[in-house]
Amino acid sequence: MEDLDDTGEKSSFVVGLIQNRAKEVGVAAIDLRSASLHLSQYIETSSSYQNTKTMLQFYDPMAIIVPPIKFAPDGMVGVSELVDKFYSSTRKVIMARSCFDDTRGAVLVKNLAAKEPSALGLDTYYKQYYLCLAAAAATVKWTEAEKGVIITNHSLLVTFNGSFDHMNIDATSVQNLEIIEPIQSTLCGTNSKKRSLFQMLKATRIVGGTRLLRANLLQPLKDIETINARLDCLDELMSNEQLFFGLSQALRKFPKETDRVLCHFCFKPKRVTNGVLAIDNARKSQILISSIILLKTVLDALPLLTKVLKDAKCFMLTNIYKSVCENDKYASIRKRIGEVIDEDVLHTRVPFVARTQQCFAVKAGIDGFLDIARRSFCDTSEAIHNLANKYREDYKLPNLKIPFNNRQGFYFSIPQKDVHGKLPSKFIQVVKHGNNTHCSSLELASLNVRNKSAAKECYTRTELCLEGLMDAIREDVSVLTLLAEVLCLLDMIVNSFANTISTKPVDRYTRPQFTYDGPLAIDNGRHPILESIHNEFIPNNIFLSEASNMVIVMGPNMSGKSTYLQQVCLIIILAQIGCYVPACFATVRIVDRIFTRMGTMDNLESNSSTFMMEMKETAFIMQNVSHRSLIVMDELGRATSSSDGLAIAWSCCEHLLSLKAYTIFATHMENLSELATIYPNVKILHFHVDIKNNRMDFKFQLKDGPRHVPHYGLKLAGVAGLPSSVIETAKSITSKITEKEVRRMKINSFQYHDIQMVYRVAQRLICLKYSNQDEDSIREALQGLKEGFLHGSL
Repeated sequence: MEDLDDTGEKSSFVVGLIQNRAKEVGVAAIDLRSASLHLSQYIETSSSYQNTKTMLQFYDPMAIIVPPIKFAPDGMVGVSELVDKFYSSTRKVIMARSCFDDTRGAVLVKNLAAKEPSALGLDTYYKQYYLCLAAAAATVKWTEAEKGVIITNHSLLVTFNGSFDHMNIDATSVQNLEIIEPIQSTLCGTNSKKRSLFQMLKATRIVGGTRLLRANLLQPLKDIETINARLDCLDELMSNEQLFFGLSQALRKFPKETDRVLCHFCFKPKRVTNGVLAIDNARKSQILISSIILLKTVLDALPLLTKVLKDAKCFMLTNIYKSVCENDKYASIRKRIGEVIDEDVLHTRVPFVARTQQCFAVKAGIDGFLDIARRSFCDTSEAIHNLANKYREDYKLPNLKIPFNNRQGFYFSIPQKDVHGKLPSKFIQVVKHGNNTHCSSLELASLNVRNKSAAKECYTRTELCLEGLMDAIREDVSVLTLLAEVLCLLDMIVNSFANTISTKPVDRYTRPQFTYDGPLAIDNGRHPILESIHNEFIPNNIFLSEASNMVIVMGPNMSGKSTYLQQVCLIIILAQIGCYVPACFATVRIVDRIFTRMGTMDNLESNSSTFMMEMKETAFIMQNVSHRSLIVMDELGRATSSSDGLAIAWSCCEHLLSLKAYTIFATHMENLSELATIYPNVKILHFHVDIKNNRMDFKFQLKDGPRHVPHYGLKLAGVAGLPSSVIETAKSITSKITEKEVRRMKINSFQYHDIQMVYRVAQRLICLKYSNQDEDSIREALQGLKEGFLHGSL
């Protein structure tokens, strides 16, 4: 797109931005020149807002509309501050949070969109796209007010995108493919072992690592270089056991909340002098102290990571070594912490130990008031334990324990078996808790108050001692966000990817290869989730290329079609997040969007029958498909009358055949196999079924060509227990119908035979173009191709 038009006006975009606490960002961009509205919603994986920066760079807007800064997700500065920092020359407009109204946005988009709203997927997807619809509401409102225009109804071209750097998978497909949540099988009394892809891979240890894994699965990468950098790293981990084990051990030393706390230092709180807020302040001080302790723990763990990474070879790990391990800023921050914080202080999750660590974090002798508050804290803690001893003797309760939690402080816990009858009246707030009785006493309550106020005094004094240290850390805050991102990435690659692969038998997972326009070929692929449940999982292949961009998979019900479709998509997702895949060999053409249309139920909310849901999902696919999309359709048109269903399935196939997108279409409409006699870029496959003594034996094995399994529907009906007289009548009806069909098919395939042959030669030549064989093998292949063509045996 041109930056300058004839009038010299620079950008013609107005962009609205909003984010939620789950790190999702909604973007609405109105292009005033071409009357289009681009909506995007994606998860922002990096705390440096990489995706959002790419978006803003692309649109180069004349104005950016943001809500006021109320909250930002953990470890993020918020879109408003981002605009101040990086786009200070662009006009920034702050609009009230109420202008970002997704319900209004959905209505607006419906009214303004030039296309039928159901094709945009609004009916089905408005809940998924609520953030970008909210951004659209504010953007349209501002544009109309600022430019003094009213946008005409049904005039805007509306598109939905994810982010530019990531594959886009819509909400329905995420559900169908069981990426995050499994679709629960409700079998009576079964303990379902079925898991989602996310649950299978989730061995991450840092909270941010788990988040990053989830975001990657929902938005796999599209950039081959980045994917290969991850795969190189996996190669090295798989071949160098010492490095893999060393990294796992080193990552264990980092606390679970590392990423959240490191980013905590990005925010400088406003100074509050008001005494009223003192209560809240003690809590704030406590969080600050625990963050410093955690930062100390993280920096203490760095040397081990450095030692392990020292001899790593791959680009990603050497890059981490250079940018993190060789950066002396971490050591200088650690040194500054060491000047103020006691060496023995450790990060812990046990409440009272944590409280004591926080009170004693700062070295003694730095602040006199702090030392007095500490003495009071120790005295009251000791008094509480003495009180417990006294009660043990006085009331003959040898097993009385004195646990602590942050909400109520110390309390007594007495095993039920020691309580004979009623407890003495001295004990108050008596509550049964499992096999124990929890209670308190007035003396304990008063000591608790004193202990808590001493601790608060410690926190507030400690924060004052830490002010200088905090300012010093904030100067180098960018190295902490870098460290947080690096640790999350390592956590995902080492603990999730490498760990998953290493727990499988040797050579079960292989490294995928990538092209931007080559074929999609998977040899002996397996379903990553199901193969761990079924030991005897039967692998299958797939091959799609520009010359053969549609596969129609046929086969009776229960022969394995749906599993196969899901398997292909999951393998591609695994490949594009930079993980090995369960296959003997895989080469993937980078996919930018995955669309799925699988079994649907009625949707009563939007007053849609099963068929209507099918059509809405199909319309969404047809409107949003791109050259590099992968479309997976499981049964289309079965929810309406058979002739209409076939007609719709046939015409959808014809439309998809005209695109460069790859399509896998599963059906048991046998007439669809006629497509292959007319269109040479259709390949028909079927799942093999043996029929013995009128019983079907499913082999779950894909074979070439269509195969007619006579009356499988009737056989399954028999298994289900329909009366035999009903089945006999159905048989005689169906045999008359199929006779005519078979005659017509024969005539058709004879008529198109010659064109098919020429097309197959062209198809093989395209494949040879992408192959990386040596010259002799290619000559041999060409010779074989020539002979095959002359003998008509291709």
